[in-house]
Amino acid sequence: MKKLCLATALLTTITSFTPTMAGEPGRDNSSTDPARMGWMKGSPPPADKTITFESGDHLRFPQIRWAVAHYRELLPTVDVPRGHGPASALPLALREDIDDVTFLPIGSDKPMTWAQSLDANYTDAILILHQGRIVYERYFGVMTPDQPHLNFSATKSYTGTLAAILIEEGKLDETAPISRYIPELKDSGFGNATVRQILDMTTNIAYSETYAGNSADFARYTYAAKFGPRPKGYEGPTNLFDFLKTIKAAGPHGQHFSYASVNTDILGLLIARVTGKPLQTVLSERIWQPLGMKNDASFTIDEQGTAMAGGGLSSTLRDQARFGEMMRLGGKFNGRQVVPESVVADIRKGGNKDYFAAAGYKALPNWSYRGQWWVNHNADGAFSARGVLGQAIYVDPKAEMVIIRFASGPQWSNSFYDPTTLPAYQAIADKLMEDNSRSH
Repeated sequence: MKKLCLATALLTTITSFTPTMAGEPGRDNSSTDPARMGWMKGSPPPADKTITFESGDHLRFPQIRWAVAHYRELLPTVDVPRGHGPASALPLALREDIDDVTFLPIGSDKPMTWAQSLDANYTDAILILHQGRIVYERYFGVMTPDQPHLNFSATKSYTGTLAAILIEEGKLDETAPISRYIPELKDSGFGNATVRQILDMTTNIAYSETYAGNSADFARYTYAAKFGPRPKGYEGPTNLFDFLKTIKAAGPHGQHFSYASVNTDILGLLIARVTGKPLQTVLSERIWQPLGMKNDASFTIDEQGTAMAGGGLSSTLRDQARFGEMMRLGGKFNGRQVVPESVVADIRKGGNKDYFAAAGYKALPNWSYRGQWWVNHNADGAFSARGVLGQAIYVDPKAEMVIIRFASGPQWSNSFYDPTTLPAYQAIADKLMEDNSRSH
């Protein structure tokens, strides 16, 4: 009973905005614009405009709209250095006709324009690349080209890609049990799970990734990661490693898809164990520097300095675009093969569709999950990194398009945004392909 009461404090913080419907008067995109609301302005800011970690305001709507762009001021973080080389080019070829592209949201017979969708989905910043050129770019609220934004679970696709690289190089065996590399987890629910089962989230563990209701799992995870304030009297794990040890198996692994961020934190530990370097250093050396990123990124860290591999990365919009474009090009970017082509091909082929379908994602029919990426299996071969509140790296190889989206709406789950965002992405892809065919 005590554990549940402690967890209720954070669950209340996280879910205090979830009953609110998007677009509700007084809580719509315009009225909750973080710049307009004046969060953290002043020296010092007024009490009613102050956001602190201890209060949990960084997880509440509308304060979260400011916080997602300022996590370094609220939580302990560590750099992902860009290095000292020049930033790689992202040529501009801006178009004026994107805002007027129309589509039908899933489950609706009322057309919506691209511009309207940005407002409806509380977009903070968005960028479209076509054939490697920026054709559309917008910043709202407190966002600017050099302002980092929290990726939330889009972070997972970076971590998964790094792990896949190490598998390709023979440094990780995808068929090996986790206990081979991290013997301390032998008696946990992860001990006999294979590296591939962790990568594809087909583990069967006693952990539920829910942000509402009576589940205390996500709250305990957040306390351990130092991502949310711990309630008075908290006696649980104070770092990710100790928390992962407490998770037990719920049955045989490898029989269904079950989304759980803790799988990605296992990957972060695996990467660190086999390379002898922390996750942030491996990300810098393997991806950030080779891609010629313009800005440093950062990870939130726990009390042991361990990066939150499943959701703690903050980066800028254009650097996110460089990563997405590299994945579109089969791992090649900035004049070099950054990620082995075979790794990208394996991700693009997707995972087990039957396993995924059983998870019940109504807006994602025929999708699958592979290597910490969400795979569409549509005619365009689209695949995506996804994070709560609407974060996305959406890669459409056929349309030669990448869409990067940062957002911070009043709903935690992407199930509230997918009916609008996914058909909008497809409408832009269709527009670009149609225009390209005409020009040829």
